[in-house]
Amino acid sequence: MPYHIDCHPYLRQRPVIKTTVEIPDHLFREAKKAAAGRGLSLKTFLTEALKEKLAGPRRRPTEWPVPPPRLAEGEMRGVQSTIDGEFSRTDAEDWK
Repeated sequence: MPYHIDCHPYLRQRPVIKTTVEIPDHLFREAKKAAAGRGLSLKTFLTEALKEKLAGPRRRPTEWPVPPPRLAEGEMRGVQSTIDGEFSRTDAEDWK
């Protein structure tokens, strides 16, 4: 039977994970000051902040592929002409 990390007795007894996160110094100082101002430990403050962030509305993913920009009438012919010119200078053997 494969070993699963959540089967480890230590993880069952302790429902928290210790980790290391690198954040900018100024952000750390600001968070520590805000936590102290609210009478919270930094751990409690960061836990609550993460919960709030995760509970908030999620941004919609941007459309992909990105729709092409709107071009002035006739401008696409110029774009296509440039593309055709560049491809005409390409050696067909390079694409094989």
